[in-house]
Amino acid sequence: MLKSISWTTPLASLQWLLYMFANTVVVPLTVGAAFDLPPDVIAGTSRCSLIFTGIACILQSLVGHRFPLMEGHSGLMWGLLLTLSASASAMGMSLGEIGGGIATGMLLSGFVVAIMGALNLLNILQRIFTQMVMSVFMFLLTFQLLFIFSKGMLPLTPEGVLNVPVSLFSIGLATFVIVLKIKGKPAIGNFSILIGMAVGWGLYLILFPDQQAATYTPSGFHMTLFPLGQPNWNVSIIAVTFLASLLNLSNTVASVRAGAALFRQTVTNAQWNRTYILAGLYSIGAALFGLIAYAPFASTIGFLESTRNFDRKPFLIGGALMVMLGVIPVFGGILATLPSNVGNAVLFSAYLQLFGTALKNIRGFEFNSITIYRAAIPILTGVCIMNLDTAIFSQVPVLLQPLVTNGFMMGVIISILLENIVNWDKYG
Repeated sequence: MLKSISWTTPLASLQWLLYMFANTVVVPLTVGAAFDLPPDVIAGTSRCSLIFTGIACILQSLVGHRFPLMEGHSGLMWGLLLTLSASASAMGMSLGEIGGGIATGMLLSGFVVAIMGALNLLNILQRIFTQMVMSVFMFLLTFQLLFIFSKGMLPLTPEGVLNVPVSLFSIGLATFVIVLKIKGKPAIGNFSILIGMAVGWGLYLILFPDQQAATYTPSGFHMTLFPLGQPNWNVSIIAVTFLASLLNLSNTVASVRAGAALFRQTVTNAQWNRTYILAGLYSIGAALFGLIAYAPFASTIGFLESTRNFDRKPFLIGGALMVMLGVIPVFGGILATLPSNVGNAVLFSAYLQLFGTALKNIRGFEFNSITIYRAAIPILTGVCIMNLDTAIFSQVPVLLQPLVTNGFMMGVIISILLENIVNWDKYG
């Protein structure tokens, strides 16, 4: 394991802080807007999100799996909430009813996962999420994240056309970070993300002074329990949320396995159980405060590969600083002025490393004209769905739309089915 020398710790901690913040701040804002929450409630959930994320990262790193893996809002659950909120009118429900059903589903799944983790009953997950399923997971995660960040790098003007100057700036910044990583000496290349954000932030302020807009406005701390809606027994919403929450555990399995491989360690049953217990508790906490369910970010592996700093100390300091941002809102307000284009460009560069992680996962398999289907069908089907207009699924029952329109979820589900239905060893 590589250890950072003393002078790099502050820089590495700041780099972790920027990474955590960039992956966190937008989520509660978009969910609050989707559920028509008042500004003071959105401000409260945003601050809760910063505090909760910092604490979740620290606890998992110290008590759970014990790797420096960011614990953040699940992209899978984020997409589910946004889709369900957009379908409220079609389902004849109010946003409060949908939010309450989601809260109930997250509470139930959180209790189930925490209890099963405590009783060591989740070993079945290790058999369901096989190496091939996790390889499919990593490939689809890479494509999904790069699609998201590439769109963020190419913004549109109010007239709906490409903002060429900002787009060229974003592409140039991403290229700068990549070249810095490839050509720079280790002392420079390992901090390419931090350097890219600092340089990009400064240049953006100079080149585009008329496009400055804070994404997060700190104000009084209005903590509200169940801001999305009071828990109810809407069975259909609860069932979809519960299923997605269980599938969200694939994030946990993939991230911890990839972290163990990166650190050349073996994850014990005790570590798995503690990880699941915390995951369940995080789901309960997220439901209470109107946050997206949490999961370890498999994308953190790309960040670690890019920075080459595997010491836990900067990660823990970064988590503590995240808590401070939520407790002292003025600090969060300063970081919130980080332009989204800068964050998207730098994260796009960092997450290219995920493709290498996916290739390493699949390296042990040999494929022929038949066995190639075990990888090709789920991966390419998932990528195709990611690029389809969701409107073509309008005839699908509304409650199934969040599932069938999510290429990431569908790809993983197809892979699980193929691995359990087909005896691939029979075909070589």
